[in-house]
Parts: sequence; structure tokens; C-alpha cells
Amino acid sequence: MQGSGGLIYLAVLVVAFYLLIIRPQMQRTKQMRELLASLAVGDKVVTIGGLHGTIVEMVDATVVLRAADGVELVFEKTAVARKDAPPAPAAEAPEQE
Repeated sequence: MQGSGGLIYLAVLVVAFYLLIIRPQMQRTKQMRELLASLAVGDKVVTIGGLHGTIVEMVDATVVLRAADGVELVFEKTAVARKDAPPAPAAEAPEQE
């Protein structure tokens, strides 16, 4: 009977490990694959280093970002962390009398 308690404990640890470590990592990997597949010329992106730019060219595993007028930088696609969201419209402040 003592062996079955150890098996239950081991099974609980395996399930917890899966739910807390493996599954979230698989979801992050899937999201990153979808992001990289959806990149297109003209997208505004942010790199893992924090550089904001616009994609001007894509060749195989690299992207060329325009960071400023006349400044184009070459990055690996995997260096793109996210697409830059357009700024939210400013809410109108209530008028004070």
C-alpha cells in the first residue's frame, strides 16, 4: 500500500509541472509563431530590445526596419517582440465652468 501513495504523489507532481510550466510555454511559442507568420511590410513593430520601427522589407528570416527617416536596420524576424498598437484616441475631457 505504501507504493501506491508514492505513485499518486508522483502523478500529482507531473500534472502540476505540465500545467504550470509546459502548457504556458507551448502557448507562448504558438503566439510567437502566429505573430511571425502575420508580419507584413508596413507593420509597426517593437523588437525585443525595445526599438520601435516600421517594416520596409522582409527577406527569409530577416526584416528591415525603418526606425527614423533614412535609418534602416536589419533584424532577425525572431527579434520582433510584438506589433505596435496604434495609439488610442484621446478621450475628451469634460468641460469645466
